Order: sequence, then C-alpha cells, then structure tokens
Amino acid sequence: MTSDEKKKSDNINIDILNELTNIETYELFRKKKSIREISKNLERSPITIGNHIKELEKKEIIKEYGAQIDYEKLGYDITAVIEITISKGKMIEVENQISHLPNIFAVYDITGTYDALVLARFKKRNELSDLVKSINSNEFVIRTNTHLILNIIKEESNFKELLDYEKEKPKG
Repeated sequence: MTSDEKKKSDNINIDILNELTNIETYELFRKKKSIREISKNLERSPITIGNHIKELEKKEIIKEYGAQIDYEKLGYDITAVIEITISKGKMIEVENQISHLPNIFAVYDITGTYDALVLARFKKRNELSDLVKSINSNEFVIRTNTHLILNIIKEESNFKELLDYEKEKPKG
C-alpha cells in the first residue's frame, strides 16, 4: 500500500469511527442497519465500510460495542477514586491484582505523588470500606488515599468532539 493509499484508508477509518460514536448512528448500528447508513453518510460502498470496520475491530481500535449504563439507577450511588502508593518494583504486580477485585472498573498507572489510581463503584459504604481494607492489606501497598465522587459532570468520551477539537486547534 502506498503512503497515499494508507492516508486515504486512515481517513476512511477516522470517518467511520466518527460515525460510530454518533448517538443516532449507534442506534442504527444496534439495529444492524449501520453499515448501510454509514456508507450512505460517507458516500462509500457498504463493502468498503464493512471491510474497514472489520479491520478496525481486528486492530482493536474498536474494542467493543455496548450500552451506556446509568449505574446510579442500578443502585451504585457511590463512586470512589482511590490513590495508591506501592513498593518499588511491585507496581504492575499490585495493579494487576487490584484490577480483579469486585467493583473496580478502572486501574491506571500514574505519575505524581501516588503510583496507581483506581476507580470503583459501590451500592453501600461497607463495600467501599471492605475494598479499601483489602487493598491496604496487600504487603506491597504503602498507603491509600480515597476520594468520593459527589457529582458526575461528564462520564463519557466522545470521539467526534475530540476530532472537532483537533481540526479547530491551531497547528504549531
């Protein structure tokens, strides 16, 4: 593939990702109409769009398709951010162990005062307490610092907004 062909293919991929993150298009995708709809919107053949989507899935750029869940409506009213300081040389090991604990939905390896950042949801305070105690019982965890989320202002990522921002920002 030439560099021009690769750039054209990459541009189609970006356009498809933009379409897939559009809420209306996602609804169509959920109803199995999206490849036709996306091909119509992008003025490309359905076969081309289908091939690009398969390639994006194969490369794990598109990781999954799913619903946006309102966890509060399911009773998960407590969201916690837990900062963790970990013994030298044990960071990845501890982060991997922690990632399998119930209620945890994200574990980040970070820079700064702490080594890891954990996000978790709970229905009850005692569940949060039990999780923090479980993390602190790990011999390689030096300390934790827990924050409770009071209000969720934004909790989703929007590829279209990111693309629009990238197009508008000054180059330099």
